[in-house]
Amino acid sequence: MPISSFYGLQTSLRGLLAQQRLLDTTGHNIANASTQGYSRQEASLVASPALEIPAGGIAGGSGAHLGSGVDVQSFRRIRDQFIDLQYRGQNTNLGQWTARATALDQAEGALSEPGENGINQLLSRFWDSWSDLANANGNDVGAAKQAVVENGAALAGAFNTVRAQIAQVKDQTYAQYSDLARPASPGDPGGEVAQIASDIAGLNDQIKRFVTVGDVPNDLLDRRDQLLDQLSEYGQISVDRQSDGTINVSFVDSISSGTTYSVVTGANATWAGPPANDAWSPGGKLGGLLDASKTGGTLDGYLNALDTIANNLVSTVNGALGSSFFDGGAGPTAATIDVSAALLASPQTLPAGSGAAGSRDLALAVSQLRDGASVDQAYRAFVAQVGSNTREATRQEGNAQVLTDAVENRRQSVSGVSLDEEMSNLVRFQRSYQASARAMSTLDEMLDVLINRTGRVGL
Repeated sequence: MPISSFYGLQTSLRGLLAQQRLLDTTGHNIANASTQGYSRQEASLVASPALEIPAGGIAGGSGAHLGSGVDVQSFRRIRDQFIDLQYRGQNTNLGQWTARATALDQAEGALSEPGENGINQLLSRFWDSWSDLANANGNDVGAAKQAVVENGAALAGAFNTVRAQIAQVKDQTYAQYSDLARPASPGDPGGEVAQIASDIAGLNDQIKRFVTVGDVPNDLLDRRDQLLDQLSEYGQISVDRQSDGTINVSFVDSISSGTTYSVVTGANATWAGPPANDAWSPGGKLGGLLDASKTGGTLDGYLNALDTIANNLVSTVNGALGSSFFDGGAGPTAATIDVSAALLASPQTLPAGSGAAGSRDLALAVSQLRDGASVDQAYRAFVAQVGSNTREATRQEGNAQVLTDAVENRRQSVSGVSLDEEMSNLVRFQRSYQASARAMSTLDEMLDVLINRTGRVGL
């Protein structure tokens, strides 16, 4: 079988085109070296189908295959899905501890401990004023009673303020959770989760159209993976890949095994919001915010503890005094505690003793409540617990950040663009292109001699 004289030109041309595609891919990598979420791409080359030469076409008659050059088989992105799973798991953990640490740090700041205006310091001043009243004589008694009422009012006001601030942190934290988890509705794109779900669904639709015709839209896949990374911050996610290139995404309940909440199904965003009564534990930022702010959550526990301390303060002081120094209605709390309106109006009516004129036994009895287990010790234990919870959340956040960064560094070592490597490839592909061009020029010169000079005598 005769072989065309132009066969070598086609082989060289394939080499030129292949090296051109390699150069194009390298240029694309370099251009996106700083693009968030971009995965390095490479062109996969394969030897093009060889030309089969029958036995009679070559000396010896055994037949052979003559190479025909190279083809670009595909453009693939360099991505390790296992590392992606690791990253998203760590990112979920980081989101949860970051949200929790932020909420608890705000609650701790409301205590102002240690500090001049903290409840602990105001308690000390309150007990001191009762001691001063117990030891007061003559004209000093009136001033001492005035000081007791004023310090009592300051202490009650501190309880009111601290509780209001922690309650505000609780409400704001829950509002943030509700806003993030808000589903889309007519005229409202919804919260962050709903918007990410909508974006993923739109990309699913585009990717499906390319995949069904045999194309691989690498840049769209990068964008979708970046959205999955973002979604993993809000909760633990499950990703189910379909044969048409789409993915189904769900939140996974970390407590109720096997329970999932659909976020995206194919080309449809299916996020309908959290379950009724927030009866789930999604982990991530949503889980951290919910655990801190829900009824029975950490901040709710702080409010209950503060109410108990305030209630005990009212009962112990009023019990020792035998009359109402503090008021707060039935079952007083840190929100309602206050000095009796009658004493605020007339501090001199404050009883200091129960016996003869000049007796100070009641004032002494109240002053001896200092450092009692029901008030001072309970409050100090409460402050210590708040501080311990905040430090633990901050420590866990730091650990989660380190682990997340470590996984991200491993992922970048696989998927990230190294400019040094790309520049090396650029030189290598350029040389290959020049070699293919040189081979084509050589074949062209040979054909020129064959066509234009063969048979011309004397040349």
